[in-house]
Amino acid sequence: MLSELVTNAVVHARVPKGRRIAIRFELVCDHLRMEVHDASSERPVIRRSTCADHVSGRGLCLVEALSAEWGCTPRPEGIGKIVWALVGPEGGA
Repeated sequence: MLSELVTNAVVHARVPKGRRIAIRFELVCDHLRMEVHDASSERPVIRRSTCADHVSGRGLCLVEALSAEWGCTPRPEGIGKIVWALVGPEGGA
């Protein structure tokens, strides 16, 4: 899931040169919260592919299916966003 979130930030977050993507991990109760910070304010959108031949566009579908919860929030610093996912033990969602 982390790879999918980082890939989305690299591919879709159109930001000025020199802006960085940051990754943060936090243990919340019995779940791991993975965060990807980027400087783009454009929110991620799940694309539902109807064609089995499409080789891209399924990342957020995987994140949605495999995480207990996921979402997107503005960064407290005011520039960009945080896309996060909670991962926990099976049945612990």
